[in-house]
Amino acid sequence: MWIHASRVPALQAACQFVEELPQDFECLIVPDAREHIQAQVPRARLVDITEDTLPTAEVIVVFGGDGTILRAAERALDCDIPVLGVNLGHVGFLAELEMSQMPELVSHVVAGEFFLERRMTIEATVRLGDDPEPVWRSIAINEVSLEKASRTKMVDCLVSIDGLPVSRWACDGILVSTPTGSTAYAFSAGGPVMWPQLEAFQVVPLSAHALFARPMVLAPDSHVRLDLLGDVAGFVCCDGARSWDLPAGARVEIRRYGHDLAVARLSEQPFTSRLVRKFALPIEGWRAQR
Repeated sequence: MWIHASRVPALQAACQFVEELPQDFECLIVPDAREHIQAQVPRARLVDITEDTLPTAEVIVVFGGDGTILRAAERALDCDIPVLGVNLGHVGFLAELEMSQMPELVSHVVAGEFFLERRMTIEATVRLGDDPEPVWRSIAINEVSLEKASRTKMVDCLVSIDGLPVSRWACDGILVSTPTGSTAYAFSAGGPVMWPQLEAFQVVPLSAHALFARPMVLAPDSHVRLDLLGDVAGFVCCDGARSWDLPAGARVEIRRYGHDLAVARLSEQPFTSRLVRKFALPIEGWRAQR
């Protein structure tokens, strides 16, 4: 169980969930929330999540927003453990349930009744100059962003795909997003919404000073290289959480990661329905509203 331990509603929801579990269930939990949950539910069998205990989990139930779900997903990814999110944030595209649906959560988890969605993930590697050895590496579930370090200057970036240069942009930055991340940062930057079952990813320039600055959707086995030219430094960030400073001349290489993320769903709900509900899309149009 993964919890945003500094948020009272998340702790309350987690207590409710643990209280309703059968007494013979052992629940793995993030260490910073265990003491609070144990005090509220003394009979609960709680064990800290560690590198040794995590692989034994059957599913990770997450109480929080998309950021909390992403943190849990990063840990679950290599162990191939499904992640099931209860939304306590804002939009919550990765979440399966809202707080109002809590009663059905326990029965499905106890019975192991859920469907799995497989989501492709990507990996970023940073190299300096001609040195073949990477200085930093990280996976991303939503996106990899290369951004400017200075508020007053744009970065000068050459984008190459599969070893061939495509465009050179003076811009605020460049996103490389998965379908999962297409409704996050990339959506705000004008990228297309991609259905999560799609095996592809997109490159989205941020405020590029260029005639051609359109988002591009790439094949899932594509290799993207971002070369930081000129004398302006930048930084690379994965999922808005893990970052690395980039000196001028650095390059970031992005490709598909070797493990897909398993997202647990209680029902086979079409992404179309989730999209309409999360964004409150006016499916009748403005004419009908008049």
